[in-house]
Amino acid sequence: MEARNAATPSGGGREEDFPLSEKVEGPISAAIIAAGVGATALGLLTTLAEASTTVHDGLEWSDSVGPLSGKTILAVVVWLLAWAVLYVALRNKPFETVRAFVISLALIALGILGTFPLFFQLFA
Repeated sequence: MEARNAATPSGGGREEDFPLSEKVEGPISAAIIAAGVGATALGLLTTLAEASTTVHDGLEWSDSVGPLSGKTILAVVVWLLAWAVLYVALRNKPFETVRAFVISLALIALGILGTFPLFFQLFA
């Protein structure tokens, strides 16, 4: 009798047991893309806070922290909302995680650009 590893599926783990067309990677992709959306939100809020004194003052939720408090809290809220919306939209879809990773990298790059001092100081 052949001993089975607990991590091995009942079919022995062959590729034929897991057809690519039936993989549902939507929830994973939703989490990956939402991370990029959150990073972009932080970059956008950083740039807006530098460009507008009204936004700067509106994001100052804590005197000891300054506008960083509002920026980070709003970025986390945007990230969580994006994750929830994308999860519902992609939960039963075979959305490829490689494509989600590329989208997320582009969004993270935009977020980093928005938090880079040489960029956001252009709007001061």
